[in-house]
Amino acid sequence: MAMTAVARETVFALRRQIAKIEGTLPERLAAPAAAPFDADVNTDLTIVRRGIAAALPDAFLPIGVGRLDAALSGGLPKAALSEIHGLETRDAGAVAGFALSLTSLILKQTPGLPVLWIGTSEIFREAGFPYARGLHASFGIEPEQLLFSEAPRLVDALWVAEEAARMTALAAVILEIRGNPQRLDLTATRRLHARAQAAGRPVFLLRQAAGPEPTAAPGRLIVASAPAVPRDTIAGPLAGSIGRPAFTLTIGKSRTALPGQFTLEWNPDERAFDERAGEARDRAKNPVPVVSLSGGGKDPAPASGAVLAFPVVGSPISPAARDQPSRPQRTAHLGPRRAG
Repeated sequence: MAMTAVARETVFALRRQIAKIEGTLPERLAAPAAAPFDADVNTDLTIVRRGIAAALPDAFLPIGVGRLDAALSGGLPKAALSEIHGLETRDAGAVAGFALSLTSLILKQTPGLPVLWIGTSEIFREAGFPYARGLHASFGIEPEQLLFSEAPRLVDALWVAEEAARMTALAAVILEIRGNPQRLDLTATRRLHARAQAAGRPVFLLRQAAGPEPTAAPGRLIVASAPAVPRDTIAGPLAGSIGRPAFTLTIGKSRTALPGQFTLEWNPDERAFDERAGEARDRAKNPVPVVSLSGGGKDPAPASGAVLAFPVVGSPISPAARDQPSRPQRTAHLGPRRAG
């Protein structure tokens, strides 16, 4: 029975590899039924190993979007290190918002536990801290549940993260790093991943303005902000309004999924994600340029009028100008000082 289950999982992994080469959509691949778990045989179950899924049904955190969860083979692993990337510094707000959304989903399953957010002084100075009063309104997180640890150096932040990752008293650990520092290498991420597995808690590695590099994280998500659409009302979209916060999510790396891109909206009332439909995606497109095109384009900037600092020669002098004293009549303190 065990050999049959292993063979089935191996065949499924090969199917995914072939589909990746051929460019087949991940939604067309159906995961095989999971084999029954025998607690007497193996109680220390690895979540993902060499591209073969072998996990309990409750080992993943569902995002709540059917296509995305299917692409991720059930969602993000709970007891693992997961990378969330922002390609540019301006994506820091979107990355933090997506991480807080995931934290809100986790706290639904583990209410009352705190979350530790770790970062260096550089990252908090650049990206700032989450707004405490907005935590409850947008994510259902009480301000006292979100703890911050500001470390002066990266080596200190990594030490705090490793110690926190082994604690079961925390619902999740968030480590925010900027760029691709040398100390955040494969060995460091392996330690974080191993301790997350041992504690059964997720560790989210937020990487601002970072490029992809080898890590021990089973999955990497690339997050950017997406244009908001107008609010939906009974009468239709409300013109001039701003709808829910939206994210463009790209699967950059996954041992059990194919690459894909999704547009998600966060519902702060339901504390859940929704995938943006095709009609809403069309409304989000902004055909109006933010600035005028350069010369020679289809929408050149209008020519500026004449700008004069002094009256034109031959023009009448205004009454206010007649009252101004001539240079010899100006007071002495307005002239340049002399030295000596």
